[in-house]
Amino acid sequence: MKTIIVSLAILLSAFSGMSQSKEFSGAMGEALAQYAQCKNSADFQALGNRFGLIANAEKSEWLPLYYQAHCYIIMSFMEPTDAIKKDSYLDVAENAIGKMIELAPKESEVYALQSLLFSARLVVSPMERGQKYGALSAQAVGMALGLDAGNPRAKFIKLRNDMGTAQFFGKDPNEFCPQAASLLAGWDNYKLKSPLYPSWGKEQVEEIVAGCK
Repeated sequence: MKTIIVSLAILLSAFSGMSQSKEFSGAMGEALAQYAQCKNSADFQALGNRFGLIANAEKSEWLPLYYQAHCYIIMSFMEPTDAIKKDSYLDVAENAIGKMIELAPKESEVYALQSLLFSARLVVSPMERGQKYGALSAQAVGMALGLDAGNPRAKFIKLRNDMGTAQFFGKDPNEFCPQAASLLAGWDNYKLKSPLYPSWGKEQVEEIVAGCK
């Protein structure tokens, strides 16, 4: 009898976990679908906060934190002039990324996004922050590529960083055009670990390639 009870308990636990997993995937899928409808900072803030709510409900999952941070980084890039606003958005993103690193310290996507965060910090005040955040961004994307050399988002961020700093080292940014074309050509060959994993970046690489022509 005890064996039957224990077996039933294990089965119920398994089905409970499956249900939670389905609920999580469903909530994430619905939220990810909202990306295409975001047109301005308010839209991205609402979406970022939605991911934040999912993260609070699923404290062992790093992906909601990823997308929360991603939304707030986008908001920083969208803000035209207000440096205080830019940094306030990035503060939210940095907090989410800090939690994400604790949950997934060996995940390449985490450090690729951290690199993007540091680049966004640099953009707020390039003259004052260039040296510090340029180095931090390079370090983070290096970690991302060290964990997964094929990660196309990490490759894109490194490419954009290299093109952005080329002029300061007497290089022509167009020297990186073949690299951009190669990245774009192989983009779809990268296999995501799950449908919920980050997949953004291809459009930005297409823009770089188009600008090279």
